[in-house]
Amino acid sequence: MSIKIKVLLFASLKDRAGVNRLALEIPDSGTLGELRAALETQIPALKDVLGTAVAAINQEFAFPEDRVKDGDEVAFFPPVSGGAWPEIFRIAAEPIDLNELTRAITSPVTGAVCLFSGAVRGETKAEGHLPKTIRLEYEAYEPMAVAKMRQVAAEIRERWPLVQGIAMVQRVGVLDVGEPTVLIACASGHRDQGCFEAARYGIDRLKEIVPVWKKEVGPDDSEWIEGSYLPTPEDKIP
Repeated sequence: MSIKIKVLLFASLKDRAGVNRLALEIPDSGTLGELRAALETQIPALKDVLGTAVAAINQEFAFPEDRVKDGDEVAFFPPVSGGAWPEIFRIAAEPIDLNELTRAITSPVTGAVCLFSGAVRGETKAEGHLPKTIRLEYEAYEPMAVAKMRQVAAEIRERWPLVQGIAMVQRVGVLDVGEPTVLIACASGHRDQGCFEAARYGIDRLKEIVPVWKKEVGPDDSEWIEGSYLPTPEDKIP
């Protein structure tokens, strides 16, 4: 008895095979290693490269001894360029495009993306803030801000190693009520692989060590908002 597997090929593997997807039959309860061997037999042009290709079963990294089941989607692709997941760190004067950033930090093995986006609040009862705001004015120490964003991403990867792409974007300039002010986005293979926790950590840590300030401008007054966190030597880039 055999099972049918949908196979996806990307980048140089796609070019060698001349196709980017195909259906393949292997014996029931076969392994990924057996599927790889069957694919090499069907498409000899892949024989020299398939052994070093990265594999994923149903959008999660997979290994030769892993079992494949009828109807599974198996992808083969080269190691990600540079050996790292995509990362975006940006101080932006233009509006944040959530769709563009999501596309930029995902790959064929991504199954979950968690995004946190701050927005300009028009009213607040929090102490130290104007009760009504008509706009915010953001300022950043840009070179240091980007360096510290990279530090936050490195801390995320240390705590949640299954997180894939990461994006951090901070707006600067004049922003009206309702406009997005900041974005933290973290991708992973599945939703239980740290993307929620990483995004929450990312925005909290950004508020601590990334040098960005905002001025609240109300109908009759304005005020720079200062934080309370004072960096320690442990906050320096290792």
